[in-house]
Amino acid sequence: MLLNPADLQAIWLTIRLAALVTIILLVIGTPIAWWLARSRSRWKGPIGAVVALPLVLPPSVLGFYLLLAMGPHGPVGHLTTILGIGALPFTFWGLVLASVFYSLPFMVQPLQNAFEVVGDRPLEVAATLRASPLNTFFTVVLPMALPGYLTASILTFAHTVGEFGVVLMIGGNIPGVTRVASVQIYDHVEAMEYGQAHRLAAVMLVFSFLVLLALYAWRPNARKG
Repeated sequence: MLLNPADLQAIWLTIRLAALVTIILLVIGTPIAWWLARSRSRWKGPIGAVVALPLVLPPSVLGFYLLLAMGPHGPVGHLTTILGIGALPFTFWGLVLASVFYSLPFMVQPLQNAFEVVGDRPLEVAATLRASPLNTFFTVVLPMALPGYLTASILTFAHTVGEFGVVLMIGGNIPGVTRVASVQIYDHVEAMEYGQAHRLAAVMLVFSFLVLLALYAWRPNARKG
């Protein structure tokens, strides 16, 4: 058998995590990207820098501060305890929350670029036809920004699949709960199970290549369309 049950379990958990994070960030990232694309506020720069911070911040640093925030004495942990949810570290939902922060720029920045390309003219035309802002967004902006949405979704999903430092810091290494594919590969290497590590790593390598191939093959067609 190419992959053992533990490897398959880790892959399935990784896919669940990446899919859920992508859906959440589509909801959260859209208004953030729209505001960054349209706003002239003095806060645009600082907020844009905060959104992009995971691109340059070491994952262990981000994971450490998220661990403090979600711990029993942190603000997030205090809130979840009051709500009866309990502490999030070393749980699947803790991984989801950490991954949302870590993958945020991979959703927001492509959407922001797509919204900026739309420009003002289509919005002005829609306004002359008495379309509401919400109607304008869904009938004019969204179709025009669809390539940006596809790019953002693919990048966010793929980036979440490849996480290691943040998920290890927040989730630890609990089989079936927080042990994603990247952590499973690390376990194989630590146990000197290089054959199993190679097989799982090869699956992830092929997946990553196919994602990027689809993205780069699709972009020229999108431009022609």
